[in-house]
Amino acid sequence: MKDDFVASGRSVSDLKAHLVLTTKYRRKVLTGEMLVRLTEIVSDLCDKWGCKMIEINGEEDHVHLLFQYYPQMELPKFISNLKSISSRRLRSEFSERVNQFYWKAVFWNESYFIASCGGVTVTVLKKYIEKQDSPEEGRRRGI
Repeated sequence: MKDDFVASGRSVSDLKAHLVLTTKYRRKVLTGEMLVRLTEIVSDLCDKWGCKMIEINGEEDHVHLLFQYYPQMELPKFISNLKSISSRRLRSEFSERVNQFYWKAVFWNESYFIASCGGVTVTVLKKYIEKQDSPEEGRRRGI
């Protein structure tokens, strides 16, 4: 899948994040069918938030989501919304399966992992920046 830059106003960005969500108590509740439905739910939510789902996959007790977003996006609000809506829909649509693992209205663990990521490693980017042809004054000051 080709990743496009996000342009708005006077800026162009290419921000990507890797999000990992785990099921409550790491219970092995997710099935293949649930992952397919979760992919649809996440794709719809990304569209509504103006971001782009790049990839999603997971196992029985966790999911990985790679998405592109714009700088003004409030990531904690997006993640909270994503967890809330996906939890509610999965519990509703797969109630027989989910009720085998949870007796309360829960699905996701309260915590999550998120990391920014890009097309190159930090080492490659650092070398690129170091090799910039800075003005003489900048070179003397170590800029």
